[in-house]
Amino acid sequence: MIKKLLSLLLFFLMISFAGYLYLVSKTDRYLTQSLSINEPQLITITSGTSLNGTLALLVKKGWIEDHFTAKLLRRLHPELTKIKAGTYQLVPKMSLQQSLALFVSGREFQFSITFVEGSRFSDWREVLANTPELRQTIRDLSEADIAQRLGIKHQQLEGLFLAETYHFTKGEVDVEILKRAHHKLNQTLAKAWENRQPNLPLQSPYEALILASIIEKETAIDAERERVASVFINRLNKRMRLQTDPTVIYGMGERYNGRIGKADLREPTAYNTYVINGLPPTPIAMAGEASIYAAINPEQSDYLYFVASGQGDHVFSKTLTEHNRAVRAYLKQLRNQ
Repeated sequence: MIKKLLSLLLFFLMISFAGYLYLVSKTDRYLTQSLSINEPQLITITSGTSLNGTLALLVKKGWIEDHFTAKLLRRLHPELTKIKAGTYQLVPKMSLQQSLALFVSGREFQFSITFVEGSRFSDWREVLANTPELRQTIRDLSEADIAQRLGIKHQQLEGLFLAETYHFTKGEVDVEILKRAHHKLNQTLAKAWENRQPNLPLQSPYEALILASIIEKETAIDAERERVASVFINRLNKRMRLQTDPTVIYGMGERYNGRIGKADLREPTAYNTYVINGLPPTPIAMAGEASIYAAINPEQSDYLYFVASGQGDHVFSKTLTEHNRAVRAYLKQLRNQ
């Protein structure tokens, strides 16, 4: 009798073990299924979503097949239950198990926002406001209020952020992007200032930043930046007015319609470098790292003038006579177009 009971118990154990192996096999096969997507897809897992809720979301989107073994995952794979809220990117050929592991890791998709060299703070505000993945908190604030929130002593924020690409996760606060850009600017400017050329006519890193913003507006050609910088440095050393059009345009504000007239060149604004001596009071745009470096490491030259060549770059001159000749050549080229 005991022998029969033991045999029966062993039989049930074998059946149970075989059933367990079957379920494990089915579950593993369920996990290894590839997502039914043909291109990268973003998915947002909200806070408090369980493993079952996540699987249901994937089924609803048509990215995985539903199966009874889904209910066994919590017991067979408890490591996949600690799903973190966030927005994730899933890619073709990724398996369900890889997807769940991604959700558990919390490695969210990194969105990016690019601020172009030479753009203004008003442009930055527009870019931030038109980025739906960011949480908007400064859209209706004044520039002075934003400066206060950032802990910046200057009420005018022009030039105080480094123009480059910044990455963020969905739901990040817009002001955090500005904090990072301002911190990056301070780091870049401090390092460049520490390694500046000796005997420059610049009294502070802020003055270097002002000059960098002018360089940024004058040329987009990397090979020219240090030469353009040399023109302005040479003029400052000789106490010549900078006479650079981008500062005039900035001083005109909303009145600028694409053209500068003679009256504009004579208008006594704080930014009109045809009228004022030295640098304008603030930067006129956001500078990139290359222009900051050029401002305090200019090319060694005797150039005092430059004008557009008509080919995208500039012609540099040491004397006014040479410069006037280059200007006439440029105007003639424009007339012949």
